Amino acid sequence: MKKIFYSEIAYLFGIFLLALGTGFMAKADFGMSMVVAPAYICYVKISQILPFFTFGMAEYCLQLLLIIMLSLILKKFRFMYLFSFITAVLYGVTLDGCMNLLSRLVLDSFTSFTLRSLAFVMGIFLCTTGIAFLFRTYFAPEAYELVVKELALKTGQDIGKLKIIYDMSSLAVSVFLSFAFFGWMNFVGIKAGTFITALVNGPMIGVMTKVLDKNFEFRDLLQWKRYFT
Repeated sequence: MKKIFYSEIAYLFGIFLLALGTGFMAKADFGMSMVVAPAYICYVKISQILPFFTFGMAEYCLQLLLIIMLSLILKKFRFMYLFSFITAVLYGVTLDGCMNLLSRLVLDSFTSFTLRSLAFVMGIFLCTTGIAFLFRTYFAPEAYELVVKELALKTGQDIGKLKIIYDMSSLAVSVFLSFAFFGWMNFVGIKAGTFITALVNGPMIGVMTKVLDKNFEFRDLLQWKRYFT
């Protein structure tokens, strides 16, 4: 018998695991995912000028910009977009909490390669598991996923192809931002781990989704689904 797992709890689980995994990847310093890298680069640069500016703030500020751009492109604003921003804020606040939690974890870039590698692998595992949980909820996704989904519905294009285009565009923006802020000799956020995550994230999300479906039956506890469709 599968255990019942409520989708509302899965939503909270997903946000926490995704935030914690992102925190581990930031500590490992092997590179962020293509999607997260622009926000991370902006965070590193802006926090040098405004110390109160956090990684979480960079995340939901960038996602707000994406939602505004999406609304302008589609020439409409859906109520679901507001919920997507709320998800971004919850994720950003949770991310800042996880970054504070991991602040005592010191990983020297020269002497702790093994520990950094473990942190990086842990980060990928937590992120993919968190995304798998979020896939089993009815809540509005973060702007990164929302943009791809809405453009696919609008254009009729394959969502997988649009996702690849979005990821490549995000990578190009990240490279530009890193160069503009830190120069060619000091890439920030874009490293070997960025390309590793691009290769393994999809398959791992698929595996973790199957694991969840094998062990749990996801049900809605609250009657809120109609607000997110």
